[in-house]
Amino acid sequence: MRRAAQRGARAARWALSVVALAGTALAQGPARVTLEQAIDLALTHNHALKALRTQVQQSQAQEVTAGLRPNPVLSWDSQFLPIFQPSQFSADYINVNAQHDLGISYLFELGGKRHWRLQAARDQTAVTRAQIADAERNLSFNVAQQFVGVLLAESNLELAQQDLASFQNTVEISQARYQAGDISEADLLKIKLQLLQFQTDSSSAELAKVQALVGLRQLLGYDAVPADYDVAGELRYQPLRLNLDDLKAKALQQRPDLVAAQRGVTAADSQHRLALANGARDLGTAFNYSHLNALNTGSFFFNIQLPLFDRNQGEIARTQFAQTQAQESAAAASDQVLTDVDDAYQGFRANQKVVELYVSGYLQQAQESRDISEYAYKRGAASLLDFLDAERSYRATQLAYRQALASYMVSLEQLKQAVGTRNLP
Repeated sequence: MRRAAQRGARAARWALSVVALAGTALAQGPARVTLEQAIDLALTHNHALKALRTQVQQSQAQEVTAGLRPNPVLSWDSQFLPIFQPSQFSADYINVNAQHDLGISYLFELGGKRHWRLQAARDQTAVTRAQIADAERNLSFNVAQQFVGVLLAESNLELAQQDLASFQNTVEISQARYQAGDISEADLLKIKLQLLQFQTDSSSAELAKVQALVGLRQLLGYDAVPADYDVAGELRYQPLRLNLDDLKAKALQQRPDLVAAQRGVTAADSQHRLALANGARDLGTAFNYSHLNALNTGSFFFNIQLPLFDRNQGEIARTQFAQTQAQESAAAASDQVLTDVDDAYQGFRANQKVVELYVSGYLQQAQESRDISEYAYKRGAASLLDFLDAERSYRATQLAYRQALASYMVSLEQLKQAVGTRNLP
């Protein structure tokens, strides 16, 4: 019921996303998708995920196969016909001398084989569903990571364009100062060569955004968004206070890969019970109608194997070891979940501290240093080298800050992936 409700909610979100994208496209031109819309579109349109989901239908078809009963067998024969002496053929010969049999037989499965065969198939379907949910979890993280990559590329492009416009103004002022004799031709050439770096950075940032959008579109599905789509959002810092113990408890409750491992233990138990059931011998029954010597008779036949040698010992032993393997795999999955949450949490905290360092004053200091150097240079109170050095420091600080924001947002998404939910406790 919970999975059905989740699928229904996802379908509703996807429908709302489509309506929102359509409205945005009509109002603003290119479609713009938010992070949550991107994840919903990927969960709906990603072809690799859609291919994986067919495994559930395949497993359900195997349930049908597992629940089938043996078919009854119809047999008939005619014996002692005078094929090599055709002259003997007559109604009396057929009635008196020839023998005719018509029979039906059925194999009764004993030991609860059908029940445990069907239960094992259902348990495997449950494992498959959890594995698909885990694939959805990983796809959601990949989409979020790529989405943040687009935001970073977009932010870097915006910074590069702002710096280029600002430096072009500096070049124009330097040209006027050169004509007025305030600076040398060598300094003017250095300024113009530095402009090439800003132009190159702007082109590189534009290419990085295009490539990031293409990579994101591949995850969403090429039929999910138009070719000229864009993302809606920005790099931003949202301080969060999270409790590690709560995160671990949440992860142990609902991480899909752990759920799959736990359901694997149940599936292994069903396989063992099926192996025990297969050790029971089946009862073969048959009823034959016979016509011989002008008489109509009936016969009953029964057969069952004597389990003197084959009692399915090998498969029973194998499934016992498989039970142990499944239990150990579930324990290992639990340890992996706790490790993932711990690592992701520590990474989140580390990235949070880095962002807070920039916000606490380094950004403002870099901005003020650049502004002071630019003001002083334009009025002849600072050297060209001092100005270029302040410009490079400002740009490096801004790029590092944006990278720190992106790392923080990715680490938050990684923490969500580690816990197994997009709503952290």
